[in-house]
Amino acid sequence: MGLDQHGLQTTVGSQAALDHYDRAVDELLHFRAEVVAESDAALAEDPTFPMAVALRGYLGLLTTDVDDAVAARTYLASYQPGAANERERAHLGAVRTLADGDFHGAGRILAELTVEYPRDALALAVGHQIDFFTGNATSLRDRVGGALTSWRPDDRHYPNVLGMYAFGLEEAGHYDRSEDVGREAVERDHRDVWGIHAVVHTYEMQGRFGEGTRYLDDRLDDWSTDTFFNVHNWWHYGLYAIEAGDRNRALDIYDTVLHGPKSSGVSLELLDAAALLWRFALAGDPQPERFADLVEPWQQRTATAFYAFNDAHAVMAYVGAGRFDLAEALIADRVAWLRTPHPGVSNQEMTARVGLPVCQALLAFGRGEYDTVVDLLYPIRGHVNEFGGSHAQRDAVYKTLIEAALRAGRLAIARSLVSERLNVRPCSPYNWLKQSELARALGDEAAAVAAGERAAALAHAGGARLSDDAAGHLRDGSDREVR
Repeated sequence: MGLDQHGLQTTVGSQAALDHYDRAVDELLHFRAEVVAESDAALAEDPTFPMAVALRGYLGLLTTDVDDAVAARTYLASYQPGAANERERAHLGAVRTLADGDFHGAGRILAELTVEYPRDALALAVGHQIDFFTGNATSLRDRVGGALTSWRPDDRHYPNVLGMYAFGLEEAGHYDRSEDVGREAVERDHRDVWGIHAVVHTYEMQGRFGEGTRYLDDRLDDWSTDTFFNVHNWWHYGLYAIEAGDRNRALDIYDTVLHGPKSSGVSLELLDAAALLWRFALAGDPQPERFADLVEPWQQRTATAFYAFNDAHAVMAYVGAGRFDLAEALIADRVAWLRTPHPGVSNQEMTARVGLPVCQALLAFGRGEYDTVVDLLYPIRGHVNEFGGSHAQRDAVYKTLIEAALRAGRLAIARSLVSERLNVRPCSPYNWLKQSELARALGDEAAAVAAGERAAALAHAGGARLSDDAAGHLRDGSDREVR
């Protein structure tokens, strides 16, 4: 028995094992690849160490890759539990619940753990990711907010807890507070890439893409090296470039970082790759060859129903590559899978309520069946969050709906959707471009020209261009040093 770095009683056979575990948690909070080696080292020192066992299970399950989940289940099934305290037993229960496919149940166990043990950093971090995977904005905010006063500003991982809280605030719509908290987190720990990510999200959601680009430029060395989260933050950089109309820079980011010869091929990175290309496709700039490179990796990861959010991005890749047959096959498989009840498996409801209609709509969009897209997506637009991801990620679904409404001539729906966006993000060039298209479709050429000019002015004012340092990172490939 010993105390971990946050003062919690821990059942462990040696100090060396506990030291490795503490370092593993630190690596996890900083999204560094060394978390795996430190976790393995802790188990090598003490194979029955309950918290290290739980951590290893979590690491396999939070990739959202079905093969990793199967390996985690096999490992957990082979574990012979020894002595464990109440907190550790709760963790083992949570990781087994997650392994059974019950994201929501695991999240509830970890929420109860956090109430009793607010300084349990692993419970906070894993619970936070589960809230993200299930699109629960309220819990993203309040799970961490409820624990925050139990952490002191001089605690080693106080900045990381702040970074999590900042992201929860952003997803819950508290943008000013999120920016302040996220900036504080990063000022306290410049390598808090999740805190950087939270600030970047606040800029995205407010249409402040120029400020977001400059913030990423200023923090380039902090988020682009020595972390496996660099790919996702480069994706955000790519979104800013698209918003500014800088097509070539966005594609440079795609080819160098999001998907290339050095890509890991994990689902979380394939998501970013497919999502960026889909935005090009929606803008009338198809990328069939790039999409085609994503087809085989996605086939390997979606053969079995596991996470509906992944399914949707696989279908984006299939449709973008012109492989409608693969999209049809995935959809048919999920329809068949839904016919059999899967009690306690969160993905069943996620697929039925959101994932399946989104996949069907993406396929219909590729076929030019725009009325069908609107009929599928418009009724579910209020609960798309239920299949996971962030507001920024799910925006691909909403943009698909808007584009389909415009192309189908469903102008009343298009007007309402574009108005919603303009009033939330009036400084977004994309929103004004859609307003211009809508006005032209309605026969108001003067309004169309004015909206188009507004879009161009905003794009120019934002100035979202890669800095010399950022371009240098892309040229030398340094962003890919850590996987």
